[in-house]
Amino acid sequence: MPARSDTEKPISPPSTRPAGGLARLGGWCARHPALVVTAWLLILAAALAGRHAVAPAFSDQVSLPGTQSSTGADLLAAHSPGAGGSTGRVVFHGGSGTVTSDGSVSRSVSNLAHLPHATSASTPVVSADGRTAYTTVRFDVQAKTLGHDYARQLDRATRPAREAHHDVAYGGDLDQVTRQPADDRAAELVGVLAALLVLLLAFGSALAAVLPLGSALVAVGTAVGVVGIVAGTVSFATSAPTLATMIGLGVGIDYALFLTTRFRQDLIDGHDPVAAAARTTAASGRAVLVAAVTVIVAMLSLYACGLAFIGKLGFAASLAVVITALAAVTLVPAALSLTGRRIDRVALRRPVAETSGDRDGWHRYAAHVARHPWRYLAVGTAVLAVLALPALSMRLGHVDASADPAGSTSRTAYDLVADATGPGFGAGANAPLTLVIDLGADRSRASGLAQGLRHTLQSTPGVAAVTTPRPTPDGELLTATVTPVHGPQEEATTTLVTTLVDDTLPHALRGTTAHGYVTGTTAAQVDFRDTVRQRLPVIIATVLAAAFLLLMTVFRSLVIPAKAVLLNLATTAASYGVLTAVFQWGWGSGLLGLHEPVPVESYVPMMMFAIVFGLSMDYEIFLLSRIAEVWRAGAGNARSVGTGLATTGRVISSAALIMTAVFLSFATSPTVVVKMLALGLAVSVILDATIVRLVLVPSSMLLLGRANWWLPRRLDRCLPRLQA
Repeated sequence: MPARSDTEKPISPPSTRPAGGLARLGGWCARHPALVVTAWLLILAAALAGRHAVAPAFSDQVSLPGTQSSTGADLLAAHSPGAGGSTGRVVFHGGSGTVTSDGSVSRSVSNLAHLPHATSASTPVVSADGRTAYTTVRFDVQAKTLGHDYARQLDRATRPAREAHHDVAYGGDLDQVTRQPADDRAAELVGVLAALLVLLLAFGSALAAVLPLGSALVAVGTAVGVVGIVAGTVSFATSAPTLATMIGLGVGIDYALFLTTRFRQDLIDGHDPVAAAARTTAASGRAVLVAAVTVIVAMLSLYACGLAFIGKLGFAASLAVVITALAAVTLVPAALSLTGRRIDRVALRRPVAETSGDRDGWHRYAAHVARHPWRYLAVGTAVLAVLALPALSMRLGHVDASADPAGSTSRTAYDLVADATGPGFGAGANAPLTLVIDLGADRSRASGLAQGLRHTLQSTPGVAAVTTPRPTPDGELLTATVTPVHGPQEEATTTLVTTLVDDTLPHALRGTTAHGYVTGTTAAQVDFRDTVRQRLPVIIATVLAAAFLLLMTVFRSLVIPAKAVLLNLATTAASYGVLTAVFQWGWGSGLLGLHEPVPVESYVPMMMFAIVFGLSMDYEIFLLSRIAEVWRAGAGNARSVGTGLATTGRVISSAALIMTAVFLSFATSPTVVVKMLALGLAVSVILDATIVRLVLVPSSMLLLGRANWWLPRRLDRCLPRLQA
């Protein structure tokens, strides 16, 4: 951009006739509103009907090819028939006496062994007091492939025990069957009502408030249907529909809010509804698409980590953003045209639009920042730094069934086993580790290796019990089960897995050709955590590079994208800090329905980085777009910053309140991962809309002056022409 002084100059009026593809699209939708609205309603109905027809299944099972736990599992499947699938635990509990004394448990175990895909059901392990027992059911397939309807077959098989008035609960890999996608309809309703209240306060008009909400609901409903249809062929995590709904609802309302605000301003400026809709789509619609592309790029960048489980979560969220963005530039202009000048007819107070003039509160605030930019920059930076401090102690791990909702079958099974005493019971019994020893050329030494290995394992700190290693039918492997002292999500159990893999097994097998592996659900979760930790820098680098290139192209500057990247990194770090303090340290976790501190779920930081970065960019793009618009019209830097804050202050504050309310409503979800994402995202939005947008962005732009728009001429000629 050309250099200019910061002295005030007359601002060139913008063109009264918008041009470009978006303007033509918005104008066409505004001239054919009934057709566009009808088309969207038909698409919504088709998407929901398709989801119902597909009946998608969701699973949290993770595949980690190439890791030591995966290698061990593959060896076991190849050399031990029936061991290549998964195992589930069925727990029986009686009020008094011995639970296995009446024969109902034995009949239930026999029924379980004859279920489809069940290869065996072990003899029940009974607690010291006889009141609790469990059987381990082996399947020839992974539990996630059984589908949620398989729970009915489990219930029929265990009917004898239930009829004998015993409690029955399902744990282990069976949580893939029993754990349905969270029913977050109550959270969605709370979020929608909160958004409606904010819109009413922001616009002062019932129609202006309902329009963004209605268009967002249509878009989100369509997105949920599409995610369900895609889930018929792509295995999504159980949190995928909730994540898509949460992100889609937040950005969908915000995108429609930005367009509605601009439309009302154009009406106030004297344009007719069709022309105003076209102008709105050309101006704010472009910013919406740039913001949406930023979020989508950040979400799809999750595939760069090489973990399909995480990449698919980003894909599900991206589908929601794509659909809400398309609705914003088609359905919203059509709805605005239908409403026309009646948009403020049902007014609760005097309607206002983008700004009330050069002397309003936002301009006065901008002037104050201009007088003390260093002070604002220092205070804003200090606040983010303090909030980020707890992140230095963040511990990644897997949130186990002990954090599931009280009364759920997985939580009941976990508690019954953890609370009982005797061999095979205790907290560590919920975290069994399977040891696989590939004997190689030492098959003849199997007996001696087994005895020495058992002795070494028994003396390993953190081991509660270990079975004698036994050979597989073909004699190629030795297998044993290690029971830790502590539960699956405890740091001591993670340390034990690392010790077994890195020290115990290599030491015990030294001097032989044998190789040892630790497998099972708990070991796989540890490998998953380590893999995520190793690949997080790849995600960060990918998202930062993509965002930098996009912003550099849009704003024709090297300084603005560099500054945006740094500010969003700081926002993410501060959000990590709050997440650590609440969930890991337990500060206020009771308000979220958690009875004890839990580690931060392994993939949440990676997901949060991508989502936070994408969403935070939304507000900066809208603010910077208005600043750039005034700058291009000929104003100085200080005037551009002040006008940008004033014209976006009300709408971005309202959008941030809406998104915060939507995210916080999902913090009541029974799924801990959803709670983490909801709280982390809400905190990031609050920080971005206050500390970043109101303090750090204006103060840094005022300090940098003309340098904000610096871009080498050669690079300027090479970049494609995009504007937000």
